[in-house]
Amino acid sequence: MSAKLFVGNLSFETTSDEIRDLFSEVGPVESCQVITDRDTGRSKGFGFVEMNSKAEANSAKEKFDGQDLHGRALKVDEAKPKVDSRNNGGGYGSRY
Repeated sequence: MSAKLFVGNLSFETTSDEIRDLFSEVGPVESCQVITDRDTGRSKGFGFVEMNSKAEANSAKEKFDGQDLHGRALKVDEAKPKVDSRNNGGGYGSRY
């Protein structure tokens, strides 16, 4: 079963390929994506890496959390499930 990791504190020059290559040192990477701003195309400074197994994800977290990349200390943690902020039950238009 695969496991997804959050990778934060990325420099704006860091690419998905660089992150994929780095995390491949621990094990096979199923997917890797640096999140970009949809208007500017510029990196938002974080991304996600999906590893083949929970054990490989834990190894990657231990190895790369705090590691320097492009002058910044990486923040690696287990990814949290995405929350749909458009329908959270609050704000205008919510009747219930």
